[in-house]
Amino acid sequence: MPVNVLFSARPALWPVYEPLLTKGLNDAGLDFELSTEFEPDQVDYVVYAPNGGLQDFTPLTRLKAVLSLWAGVEAIAGNETLTVPLARMVDHGLTQGMTEWVVGHVLRYHLGMDSHITVQDGTWTPDAPPLATERCVCVLGLGALGQAAVQSLAALNFQVIGWSRTPKDIPGVTCLHGADGLKYALSQAEIVVLLLPDTPATENTMNAETLALLPEGAQIINPGRGPLIDDDALLMALNSGQIGHVTLDVFRVEPLPPEHPYWAHPNVTVTPHIASETRPFTAAQVICENIRRGESGEPFLHLVDRQLGY
Repeated sequence: MPVNVLFSARPALWPVYEPLLTKGLNDAGLDFELSTEFEPDQVDYVVYAPNGGLQDFTPLTRLKAVLSLWAGVEAIAGNETLTVPLARMVDHGLTQGMTEWVVGHVLRYHLGMDSHITVQDGTWTPDAPPLATERCVCVLGLGALGQAAVQSLAALNFQVIGWSRTPKDIPGVTCLHGADGLKYALSQAEIVVLLLPDTPATENTMNAETLALLPEGAQIINPGRGPLIDDDALLMALNSGQIGHVTLDVFRVEPLPPEHPYWAHPNVTVTPHIASETRPFTAAQVICENIRRGESGEPFLHLVDRQLGY
């Protein structure tokens, strides 16, 4: 009996992923059927994105696992109709893209590039930036993306502090955890990068209290999730000078409404959720490997802890 793989994502993605998944499943030696339509009780695996429309998993009585195309799983982790394993996307293409974006914006702030790019008024101000060894960068969130980011920043000789909910050990990086660790990390950070998941526990991680812990004029980069920041508190901190500048790639509402104050604020850079994205070629490899594992009785990769939401 073939393994039935249901593709449930935005329809425009089907012609992109269908040949990649077909090749990957063939290479894995599997007897399979891949389609956007099956009778519900015939589905073994779901390749899933929230924009595919599938919400009720109850009729999928043969289902073995749901394999997300997205790194963030907040839209499905709390779905009570889903009782089988859920795997999130950990894709080396996505990780590399995120690392490049984070390092690029950290270097932009570290080197003071904006002042030379946007201010060309004939004033000669030969102020050289400090070396990376003199700059403290804090990364909140040490999952796959956060770990890649801190390792790349450490390789450039930044003073890197990584913070996570639970203890981590990463060579060359000061790793902290818990409430006290967060307070200390923020108190040292000239640049903060947010790479936490979106869960009830992480909402408004950057609020009036935590923003006040940062050194005056600190800079924030958020390619993680919009709800990590209390927007009103951030705008107040920007207006007071407590925060010098922010680069925001993710927002509570996307696209960011044209009337939102972030667009017009002189100390805010808005990027349109482009820090990184799932690369179909590498993502298909991850999906096919998990299906192969499921069929051979091996543990699935990148399983989500449904209690934690990531």
